[in-house]
Amino acid sequence: MFDAHLNEHHARLDRLQLGAVLGLMIVGALFVFSATMVTESAMAAAWYKQSWVRQLVWYSLGIGVAGALCLLDYRALTRWSFVIYWGMILLLVAVLIPGIGSVRFGARRWIDLAVFQFQPSEFAKLAFILAQAHFLSRPVDELRLPANFAKALGLMLLPFLLIMKEPDLGSALVFLPTGIVMLFAAGTPRKYLVRLLAGVGLLGALFLVDVLFAPPHWQIKLEDYQKRRLLVFFGTDYESRPGASKAEIDAARKQQFDDSHNVRQALISVGSGGLSGKGWRQGTQNALGYLPRAVAHNDFIFSVIAEEKGFIGSLVVLALYGTVLFTGLRIAGQARDRLGRLLAVGVVTLLFSHVFINIGMNIRLMPVTGVPLPLLSYGGSSVLGSLIAIGMLQNIYMYRNSY
Repeated sequence: MFDAHLNEHHARLDRLQLGAVLGLMIVGALFVFSATMVTESAMAAAWYKQSWVRQLVWYSLGIGVAGALCLLDYRALTRWSFVIYWGMILLLVAVLIPGIGSVRFGARRWIDLAVFQFQPSEFAKLAFILAQAHFLSRPVDELRLPANFAKALGLMLLPFLLIMKEPDLGSALVFLPTGIVMLFAAGTPRKYLVRLLAGVGLLGALFLVDVLFAPPHWQIKLEDYQKRRLLVFFGTDYESRPGASKAEIDAARKQQFDDSHNVRQALISVGSGGLSGKGWRQGTQNALGYLPRAVAHNDFIFSVIAEEKGFIGSLVVLALYGTVLFTGLRIAGQARDRLGRLLAVGVVTLLFSHVFINIGMNIRLMPVTGVPLPLLSYGGSSVLGSLIAIGMLQNIYMYRNSY
């Protein structure tokens, strides 16, 4: 009887997805260690201050929270979705207030909890998925009402605008594909989606034209580093105004060369890995400081992996992510109701967006935005958010046959 109960319990978990998640956590811990333990000062630091140890702590906490999440049917959880959503909106507002939100790298995105830099935007993404799935799970006929479509857009745009204000362009942009795919999966009328996509595309095109070509006094106000990242990505000269002096042109070119350093070194790291890489902890780009150590273990962790484990190692990472995403889609297909399906679709789209944007910026397919690579990039908020997202998928899978 005990064996039968144990087998039934194990059958309720998607073990293939959990295996892929475990593989990603092992890779993450190994390469955060490799990316950070390259200097004597890092080696001499107390063990509890080392990044790879803290990463393991975040993994442990995330597994605990995800496991606790699975104890409650997702239907019961989503009854609190709007309470959670508005709670996260209040935190997104609070982080913008001087004295509450802490400033790092020119952005106010964190709340300093002494032992932990809490980043509300990572959890606002999950709160949005919960609230949007709950709202869109209503009968399809109600989704044809313009008022309900407007409310769904409002749920997406409110956190988007608050996160843009921090500013955090990368995290804000993730809301767009996640929200649009959820609207599509819910059965929103095609005419609404076509207009929405056309509007987003037009605004995006006008934004880029404004940033890249408009005179400075006409441009949308962006943080200087955000504008420079876009100029670097599109290969636009910093100093192109008529009448600029040679000194101004030379200074602009030097600034542009310096600003493109991270992306250039990331590309070199990926390309120098070859087929099988230079070996774990044998990567020279990171060890010699060409790939800046401040970002090697978070934004550019994929470049470290590609240099040390080459094309084969990169394929392994992509295969692990592919397994997580495809099992997530399978969970969506097996969900017992529209609510579970929408939750799963939202989580899968969120994870895919993070993977696509982060790896894309490592190989210059996307501009640098600071979007973390799920479970691999160092960071407590990112790791906890990713594991909670996986816990949501497992929850849907566990209760797929419950009525």
